[in-house]
Amino acid sequence: MKSNSPIIETKNLGKTVPVADGDLSILSSVSLTIDKGESIAVVGASGSGKSTLLGLLAGLDSPTEGSIRLNGTELTALDEDGRAEVRNKLVGFVFQSFQLLPRLTALENVMLPLELRGDKDAEATAIALLERVGLGDRLQHTPMKLSGGEQQRVALARAFVTEPAILFADEPTGNLDSKTGDQIIELLFELNQEKHTTLVLVTHDMALAKRCQRTVHIDAGCLV
Repeated sequence: MKSNSPIIETKNLGKTVPVADGDLSILSSVSLTIDKGESIAVVGASGSGKSTLLGLLAGLDSPTEGSIRLNGTELTALDEDGRAEVRNKLVGFVFQSFQLLPRLTALENVMLPLELRGDKDAEATAIALLERVGLGDRLQHTPMKLSGGEQQRVALARAFVTEPAILFADEPTGNLDSKTGDQIIELLFELNQEKHTTLVLVTHDMALAKRCQRTVHIDAGCLV
């Protein structure tokens, strides 16, 4: 794998879903190249296909047509298990709805991805990152005992704990008030720069998009 190859590359990516009166096109002919370490914002109106594109890039869903290469691996040639393996090696996620496991403590939520890959230092690594995001005194709290901003800090720590090559963030401040959202964004970009991660961020917030090196616009499923 040449170091100057793009970390994400799509060609003529399309996604249609069956509806009552035929097929609905959600994405059409999306060709996109993202370089290693780049930060890119994907913007567009609600329902324009932003989150669908993110899911396809991350291998959470399969396109109807076209191809996706993630760090040189052709995702569309893999089955679900193969895509999961690539995700586990390369990808971190931050979602609008936090997606923490409710019965696990903050520490256990962050340790989980490390434990799944057999990391012997899972606890120490997770504690260090939770301290880094300002939650050193909340390690044993379950999500229900944390504020929305604290839950998103746990989600950030979990996303970065495996030092992923690519971080996908889908409206990461969508459920937070503006002050808390600003703090989360500062943390996201700080961690991103420290870890030299490639950041792909879906947002409707143009101020947030401007923090990224590049912005791509999606309108009715097409790149504009």
